[in-house]
Amino acid sequence: MSDNIIMAKYQGLGNDYLILDAVRNRVQLQGKKAALLCQRGFGLGADGVLYGPVQINGKMGVHIFNADGSESPISGNGVRIFAKYLIDQGYVKESKFDIETMAGTIEVEVMNARATEFRVKMGKASFLSEEIPVTGEKREIINETFTFHEKEYKATCLTVGNPHCIIFTDKVSKEAVKELGPYVENADEFPNRMNLQLCRQIDRGNLDIEIWERGSGYTKASGTGSCAAAAAAYRLGLVESRINVNQPGGMIQIDIKEDGTIYMTGTVGFIADISIAQSFFS
Repeated sequence: MSDNIIMAKYQGLGNDYLILDAVRNRVQLQGKKAALLCQRGFGLGADGVLYGPVQINGKMGVHIFNADGSESPISGNGVRIFAKYLIDQGYVKESKFDIETMAGTIEVEVMNARATEFRVKMGKASFLSEEIPVTGEKREIINETFTFHEKEYKATCLTVGNPHCIIFTDKVSKEAVKELGPYVENADEFPNRMNLQLCRQIDRGNLDIEIWERGSGYTKASGTGSCAAAAAAYRLGLVESRINVNQPGGMIQIDIKEDGTIYMTGTVGFIADISIAQSFFS
């Protein structure tokens, strides 16, 4: 174990994460440090930080931090990236294994010999207002009218371990989601803040999305966002059970089983190992 702090950088479809190995580095990671590391200009620049492997409920797990330093219960891209890191570093030898998160146990399967593609069992979506959460009476949030930024939108809200608002539209763009995203993220109806996906149905097997992520802002790709968009489209009867979710960083394949369980398949790439200045942790 060296005194130098070494972090790794990986990306999943352009959604980039730093990894601070909790076993190999003698430092704790708090939200303020994570936010500083993620700053493009003052830090290394990233959409988030993965801190692990750590023990969660007695099992091997990871803590996931957003770019603003807030902790996220789950990240689809983050889990895939951490899975690859565990294999790259020899922590895991099997092709199927579990990763503990604050949202529960996530089952991961390596899909190729190079360990660049992973299939992740993401659990089931819930559209129930108190589980997402959304204020007001107990109900499912399906195609409900909301007023954001003085304009009415039909939105479907759900949680896949973190909350998502899906708005279907004829056209999706980076500009549109960047304009609407901050209002939706911080809307009064969403006490724990909200992720936004603007979604366009291409056909019964393909969706286009643009993403605004709570705590991180505009994002090129999102694993949970892909799961949420696919689950919303499936619930609304727009798609079949296998959906390709296209986003600026690439495509994530979502499979929805008869019992509602969601599987996500996507690629991951290693970028760099980075030696970090001690001042970040002093």
